Amino acid sequence: MSDIYLVDDHRILREGLRAVLEAAGHRVVGESDHPGTALGELQRLLPGVLLLDLSLGDRSGFELLTELHRRELPTRAIVLTMSAQPHHVAEALRLGAAGYVLKGSPSAELLQAIDSVSQGRRHLGSEVAELAIQALSGAPGGDPLVSLSPRERQIIAMVVRGASSAAIGEQLHLSPKTVDTYRSRLMHKLGVPDLAALLRFAVRSGLIDPQER
Repeated sequence: MSDIYLVDDHRILREGLRAVLEAAGHRVVGESDHPGTALGELQRLLPGVLLLDLSLGDRSGFELLTELHRRELPTRAIVLTMSAQPHHVAEALRLGAAGYVLKGSPSAELLQAIDSVSQGRRHLGSEVAELAIQALSGAPGGDPLVSLSPRERQIIAMVVRGASSAAIGEQLHLSPKTVDTYRSRLMHKLGVPDLAALLRFAVRSGLIDPQER
């Protein structure tokens, strides 16, 4: 049995996960839809396993992975997401995720992932393993996202969702001028001339779901 914490921005999905996990003998010790709230509770509860979605409204699960990695918390993270983007798999593993499961997978695979991760192993299903191989075997420089820092990824996600520099600055404790600098640097790195092109890039790269717009 594992103590598990859930982070997903869809309440009905969290309720479904709780039912599946508790039926299998695990204990769900908490849940949240916000990386900041989740981080505080993870530090307090120290569950064995975190199930984490990457898409959390205007926030990103990568934020929480970054903080877990930086603070060296003992909780082991399994990314549970719709994203089958190779660079998302590679980035999650780089930030210390112990498992990566697609939301379309059967519940048996998720339970297997939890068992493996709880025993100190990693878990990548066959489809996810292929995605990881694609990311690792890509030509150097072929994916411009590789050059972005977690903070830059966070800002680009907020920009393409329509947040102003002032709103982004308030949320991230940065000045609007600093946010503007980040935005200009991002567009230069990615080779996009304007916000419309940046949005197309974000959708094409899987940074945001086109249905969000």
